[in-house]
Amino acid sequence: MSGEGKVVCVTGASGFIASWLVKLLLHRGYTVHATVRSLKDPNKVSHLLALDGAKERLHLFEADLVEENSFDSAINGCEGVFHTASPVSFSPSATKAELVSPAVNGTLNVLESCVRTPSVKRIVLTSSTATIMYKPNPISPTDVIDDTWFSDKEFAEETKQWYILSKVFAEEAAWKYAGENRIDMVSLHPALVIGPLLQPILNFSSEMILDTIKEGREFMSSPFNCYVDVRDVANAHIEAFEVPSASGRYCLVGETMQTSEVLKIVSQLYPSLPIPEKYKGDLPIMPTFKVSQDKAKSLGINFTPLEVSLKDTIESLKEKNFLSF
Repeated sequence: MSGEGKVVCVTGASGFIASWLVKLLLHRGYTVHATVRSLKDPNKVSHLLALDGAKERLHLFEADLVEENSFDSAINGCEGVFHTASPVSFSPSATKAELVSPAVNGTLNVLESCVRTPSVKRIVLTSSTATIMYKPNPISPTDVIDDTWFSDKEFAEETKQWYILSKVFAEEAAWKYAGENRIDMVSLHPALVIGPLLQPILNFSSEMILDTIKEGREFMSSPFNCYVDVRDVANAHIEAFEVPSASGRYCLVGETMQTSEVLKIVSQLYPSLPIPEKYKGDLPIMPTFKVSQDKAKSLGINFTPLEVSLKDTIESLKEKNFLSF
């Protein structure tokens, strides 16, 4: 097992991606230091404690993004740190202060703890395609998006997309700090993450796919979306830590597809699920842009087919009573 005898830290461990990351790390034999906001909240810890290997090799720590030095004890003795914790909200009522400041300061808090910990060899930062593909001009069908793309900060500010801005600023601050302090860091940029849930509460991206299925809601008012399976994202984190040559930014996108096509797959898989009226019948298929998978594949990532991810997402949402049909 690749992780035997190694200790790593996962911040924000109760989240959707992080829970899968903890599960796969334990499966590979790692000892995991996992941070959560509250050890007393069963929604944050019960599903982690139930994982295979948790009893022997999972240690939970309380930590808060906005508290200085709050990650020191969790990172102490770790070789790798996976920083997944970040505030998420696309709610119209969410403010810039609520999202941007904790994302940036939290990332810097974690990196500062890493600098104080001589055992840390590499940091893997969970970012998002939000830092790559948010631009004022529509992306054209001939475009191939890759890790050299950067979102337009001014446009995010003008359109009050505070979550996007928080991810952009947090990534920028992380690269600047990593450069100044000679930290070996890799950043991962997943699209809308789908797949089965380990945690008992509905996370943001699972809510998005649930809204798409129930109401035909288009994320960010776009007829297209980029999807990736949570298990592929968790696996990519581990490979980004284990592969010595891993460096820079990695786009993690399994499939780019228009909402009507996604719902067509869903209705073929589950004919009894009512599809929103406007998506019934044969709608024209529009050409869409591509997101390069070359760099992700260099880590050994093979993306799960969207049909498999959608099926597993729906089964999970049904099992946890978020969706009934």
